[in-house]
Amino acid sequence: MFNKIFKAVNPDTLNDNFFKVIHRDWMLITAGTMNSFNTMTASWGATGILWNKKIAICFIRPVRYTFEFAEKSNLYTLSFFDDEHQDALNFCGSNSGRNVDKMAKTGLKPIETPEGSITFAQSRLVFECRKLYSDYIKEEFFSEKNLIGLHYPHKDFHKFYIGEITGCFQRHI
Repeated sequence: MFNKIFKAVNPDTLNDNFFKVIHRDWMLITAGTMNSFNTMTASWGATGILWNKKIAICFIRPVRYTFEFAEKSNLYTLSFFDDEHQDALNFCGSNSGRNVDKMAKTGLKPIETPEGSITFAQSRLVFECRKLYSDYIKEEFFSEKNLIGLHYPHKDFHKFYIGEITGCFQRHI
């Protein structure tokens, strides 16, 4: 079913402005398997080249339910959507999968990638990533200490995941 909805593309051919796509349009970070997964909305992240690999970086606070799945999974997806799905992304970012069935509430349809990770049939673009490295943001390494008060008043520092983009998929037109 996945291949009926998505086609594999080379990330080098993408024309997206990822400053806009990540920060303004948002993305869903999803980890787990079809039997047990969670997704959350994110507006912090990055794409680029590291260790001679195409990578995507995402950030998850340990209090988020998705964190548990990201810790257990070797793969995660970053899913990007058209504007018509902004309400669903808003819901997924302001409600916990511990307390509510996000799929039932948003109408998002989970779909398994060929490698076994999860994205959504409504996605327009998907990065499937294999974790290469992860670590916590650490207070002692901030050069601009004011960022701690602005973004971490409770000292709930994100963990970041650097993943190799092993699959890049666009929705068939």
